[in-house]
Amino acid sequence: MPVPDTSAPAHLRSSRRNEKVGEVVSTKMAKTIVVEVMLRSAHPLYRRGITSHRRFYAHDELRSCHLGDVVRIEETRPLSKLKRWRLVEVVRRASTAPTAEEIARAVGAGELARDTRKPKATASVPPGPAQPGPAPTKEAQ
Repeated sequence: MPVPDTSAPAHLRSSRRNEKVGEVVSTKMAKTIVVEVMLRSAHPLYRRGITSHRRFYAHDELRSCHLGDVVRIEETRPLSKLKRWRLVEVVRRASTAPTAEEIARAVGAGELARDTRKPKATASVPPGPAQPGPAPTKEAQ
């Protein structure tokens, strides 16, 4: 039986478990992420590339993933009804929107205080009957 190489990091050691790389599409559950993996294959007859997507539920013990992160997941024993994968590493973090404080530092606090939007034009209603159509006759009154 071969001895595993312990000098390499854990995620680089050889393993017989299946690994997939995908994007995190949900983090709403406790310690569970939903990873969408893009699977590419060739059409059996036409040999044209077909792209399909598959979602996997993976265990995130440290809750370190965020929406849009690209992660590597690995097969593991069944952890729940749907979870059979665990998070190995975060390959790339998602870019996040800047906070108001970061914008203020970059632009300047004075620029944020001033409202630069155009004022809304008030539409004046022309005088006349409320309902368009013929004017009421004297017999109708």
